[in-house]
Amino acid sequence: MFEKDKDITSLTTFGIPAKAALFAEYSSAKELLRISRSPEFTDNEVLHIGGGSNLLFIKDFNGLVLHSAMKGITRYDKDPHTAFVIACAGEKWTDLVDWCLAEGLAGLENLAGIPGEVGAAPVQNVGAYGAEAADVIHNVECFDTVTREIKVFTNEECRFGYRDSRFKHDWKGRYYVLRVSFRLTPSVEASNLTYGPLANLAETLGHTPSITEVAAEVVRIRASKLPDPAVTGSAGSFFKNPVVSRYLFEEEILPAHPDIPHYKVGEHMVKIPAGWLIEHCGLKGAKEGGAAVWPKQCLVIANAGGATGHDVKELADRIVSTVRKKIGVSLSPEVNYIDTSVTVTILGSGTSKGVPEVGCACKTCTSPYAKDKRMRASALVRTHGMNILIDPSPDFRAQALANGIFDIDAVLITHSHYDHVGGFDDLRPFCAKGKMPVYLKEDVNTDLHKRLDYCFREHPYPGVPAFEMNEIGDSPFFINGLKVVPISVMHGKLPILGYRIGDFAYITDAKTIPEEEMEKLEGLKTLVVNALRAREHFAHMSFHEAVEFIGKVRPEEAYLTHFNHEAGYHHVMEEMFGPRIHPAYDGLVINS
Repeated sequence: MFEKDKDITSLTTFGIPAKAALFAEYSSAKELLRISRSPEFTDNEVLHIGGGSNLLFIKDFNGLVLHSAMKGITRYDKDPHTAFVIACAGEKWTDLVDWCLAEGLAGLENLAGIPGEVGAAPVQNVGAYGAEAADVIHNVECFDTVTREIKVFTNEECRFGYRDSRFKHDWKGRYYVLRVSFRLTPSVEASNLTYGPLANLAETLGHTPSITEVAAEVVRIRASKLPDPAVTGSAGSFFKNPVVSRYLFEEEILPAHPDIPHYKVGEHMVKIPAGWLIEHCGLKGAKEGGAAVWPKQCLVIANAGGATGHDVKELADRIVSTVRKKIGVSLSPEVNYIDTSVTVTILGSGTSKGVPEVGCACKTCTSPYAKDKRMRASALVRTHGMNILIDPSPDFRAQALANGIFDIDAVLITHSHYDHVGGFDDLRPFCAKGKMPVYLKEDVNTDLHKRLDYCFREHPYPGVPAFEMNEIGDSPFFINGLKVVPISVMHGKLPILGYRIGDFAYITDAKTIPEEEMEKLEGLKTLVVNALRAREHFAHMSFHEAVEFIGKVRPEEAYLTHFNHEAGYHHVMEEMFGPRIHPAYDGLVINS
C-alpha cells in the first residue's frame, strides 16, 4: 500500500524533481479509511495532493504524500433546467469539462483547459475568463481525517472567495475531497460572455456561441498566453491579483501610474492585475537559475529548464520585493510552497521591561553592544510558505520594521501578559486583506476581548484591526495544513502555552513543565526556551534551571531567550553554556 522514497515529479505540473519519503494512492473511501488508521498516516506529516498544479516542492517531502485515484462521473437530471453532475476527486478537470460539453451541459465551458484534478476545484475555487468553480458547485463530499467519517458540505459552508475556500484555511489537512457535485444547465448555448476576450466572440462568429465554441476559444486563448505543462513546467498563474484599499489606490498608486488597469471590489477595495504589475516593473523574462517569468504572461513562472524549487522561490521573492518597492503593492502566491524546513527569527529576546530598562544605569543597560539591546519576547516562524508570529510584544512595530516583515499569516499567543500581547494593535496593517487568524487559550481570548473590545464590537470603528480568534487546548491543531502542537507549561502558578512546529519548539515564561508534556518535545532539532537570569525567580527559569531542562529534552541545538538586565552581556553568556546552548539576541535567524 505504501511506497518508500517515491519520485513524485510527474505528479506536479512544475516538473521539478521531488521525492516523498512515503507515498500511497487510494481508489475508494474504504481504502482511504484503512490508510488513515495506519502508523504511516498517524506518525508522519501528511500531504494530500491532486494534480499538483498549485504545488511547489522546495525540497523532498519527509512525510506521507497521499493521492486520490478515485474515478467516475455521473449525471442526474432534476428538471428540464437543472442537472447535477457528480465527479470523483481523481478525475482530470479537463476530462470533466469535455464530458459535460459532450453531454450538452452548460456551466464549465469558461473553465476549459485548466490543469489539475476535480478534487482541487473546491479547494482552490479555480477560476478563469469570468467564471469560478464556486458558481456551479452544489456540494462537496469529504473524508474527515479526525472523525474518519464522510461529510458533505454545501456551497455556502465552503465559504468560497477569490481563489479561496475553507479548504485552504481551517479545513486544510482535515478534510480530503472525495467527490464534487456541480449544478449545471442542460443547454448547448453559452451565456457567460462578459469577460473581455469573450465579449466579442458572438460578433466574430456571427451567432450566439455554443458552449463547445466558448471552450475552444478559452483553450486557444490560454495556449496563446500560457506554457503547455507537457512541454514547459509551470503552475499556471503563480500570484493572486492583489486587492488594495481604495484610499491607497487613489492617493498613492493611481497618481504615480495613471495607466494602471483596475477593477472595483465593493465600495472600498480595488483589484489590480498582478501580471501588469510584474511586467511594468521590468520583470518580463526575468530569470533565476532555471526559473523564468513567462514572456507571454508575466503572471506565470515557468521551469525554463532544470529549475529547482529554490530557483522558483528566489525568483518569486524577487518579484514580490520589486513590485512592493516600485508600486507599493504586496503580491501573494497562489501556489503552495511545500517546505518542511523551519526558519525562526527572534524578534525580541528581552523580558517584560526590555533591556535597557528605563532609568537604569547598570552595566548591561548602558552596554554599547548591539546584542545587549533586548526588546520584549517575540518570534517569527517561517515554514510551508507562511509567516507565523508568536506573541505580538509591545515592541512589535519596531520589530516588524527592523526585520522587514510585510506579511503575517497567523498569530500564536502564549499568554495574555502585556509584554506578550501589547502589540496587538500594531497588527492592523496585516488585517487589510481580511481577519487575522489568532490561536490562543479560552482564558486568553476572554481577556483580550476585554482589553481590545473596540476590535470586536458589532459595528467597529473603520480601520481597526480584525481578528479571527481560534480557541485551542492541549491538542494539536492545523494552520493551513501545518500541524502545531501546543505545550502546556507553568508560568509560576499560571498555565500558559509553548508551541512545537515540526522539529522546532518555542517556550517562554516557563518555570516548570509537567512530565506528561515532555513527550511532546521528543526528537527536537531546535529548542528556544526562557532563561531570565542567574538568580532564581518564582515564575521564570533561571540559567541553571533552563540548562537542566535542555539536558532532559536533548535537542540538537538550544537557544535561551527572555533575558532581563541581570543576565549580563551577551558575549559573556556565549562562554557560559557549552557548544550547543546559545544565548539568543534580537534579529537572530535560526534554521531548523
